[in-house]
Amino acid sequence: MTPNSHVSPGEQYFTAAPSSAERPKELAVELAGMSFRVHTAAGVFSGDRLDKGTSVLLRKVPELPESGIFVDVGCGWGPLTLVMARLRPEAEILAVDVNARARELTAINAKANGLPNVRVLDEAGAFAELSAASIDVIWSNPPVRIGKTALHNLWDAWREKLKIGGEAYLVMGKNLGSDPFLDWALNNGWNGEKIASSKGFRVLKLLRKL
Repeated sequence: MTPNSHVSPGEQYFTAAPSSAERPKELAVELAGMSFRVHTAAGVFSGDRLDKGTSVLLRKVPELPESGIFVDVGCGWGPLTLVMARLRPEAEILAVDVNARARELTAINAKANGLPNVRVLDEAGAFAELSAASIDVIWSNPPVRIGKTALHNLWDAWREKLKIGGEAYLVMGKNLGSDPFLDWALNNGWNGEKIASSKGFRVLKLLRKL
């Protein structure tokens, strides 16, 4: 089953307001060695399970700072958000997604798992609220299917919000353009490298250039 299963024709997980039937589910999941009960639904990214790329990212990212502003870009139903929030209760976790259903699910899951340090925002709200160079860490399984130009524009915008010395960790499929994306990033305001490969996925570390 693909991440876009049970959506209306032409509808994608990055649709702002999904019109497909929700088909809600409740799952027990293990994330970074921790147990969570979560609510998922159709019409969001990987609405029926934990995505393999997200699982790879969680295994490969280094330890988070003790506190700061951490952002999950493209949060879906919230697996990365939940891990960051539980590991670092003193941090402010912002979960960001264009998909209203995904945002609702992430908010529900944060509350259900007792994580009050999570706030959920759409992209416009996040960009309006966050000042330049204010983010300490970004974790992301980015929406590569929005297309190359849109993806580049997205990361141009997030780069300006990341602190100098802050770190962004992205997971991308090799067959979905991870290596060309890294080449683009290195030529467009980022320093970075591939830090891991697993099961067809690349984990990229990006830092804003001085």
